[in-house]
Amino acid sequence: MTAEPVADSSARKQQIREQAHANRNAQENKDDLSRQIVARCMAMPEYQNAKTVLFYIDVRSEVRTRNDLTNALAGGKKIIVPYCVEGELELFHLENNDELAIGMYKILEPKDELRSVAAKKVDVKEIDLIIVPGVAFDRRGGRTGHGKGYYDKLLEHARPDTPLVALAFECQMFDEIPMQDHDVYMDKVVTEKAVYDGLGRR
Repeated sequence: MTAEPVADSSARKQQIREQAHANRNAQENKDDLSRQIVARCMAMPEYQNAKTVLFYIDVRSEVRTRNDLTNALAGGKKIIVPYCVEGELELFHLENNDELAIGMYKILEPKDELRSVAAKKVDVKEIDLIIVPGVAFDRRGGRTGHGKGYYDKLLEHARPDTPLVALAFECQMFDEIPMQDHDVYMDKVVTEKAVYDGLGRR
């Protein structure tokens, strides 16, 4: 597979993002479908076998994970949530939902006063499973986010054996996401209809 020229790839990705956002915003029954998707993810061996799991917290019309955080916290795993600081994702060990508050852009994040607690800080190499959000995906595990590269930077430092599992509504699936050489493929993409086996980082 040869990568597309960067300019063509960027333009195509932007078209796909716009279409995916429209599809996702129009998606009905987001809560019900999200519960199905998260339940499917949590039943997978990749989740069952992981001791430490990075769980994104949904924003806007993403697959909703916040409704399942309580179950995740009660499941005996170490649950990590990301938050953004100056264009980088920091990782926080979440022990109960009371540690979260509405932050900038109306995003649910760890409370400011807890972020400097040393015991709450986590290195990405400690994580056994990364649950990844995204705007659009294909069935090979190709992904595009918002174009800011937060997750790309984080995933560069993840352990090679850590599965990357994306959650998406079926309406976010496209025939092909243009990928550059540095882009990362997901190991699995989980929707309300299927679990797609991606190329991963091999």
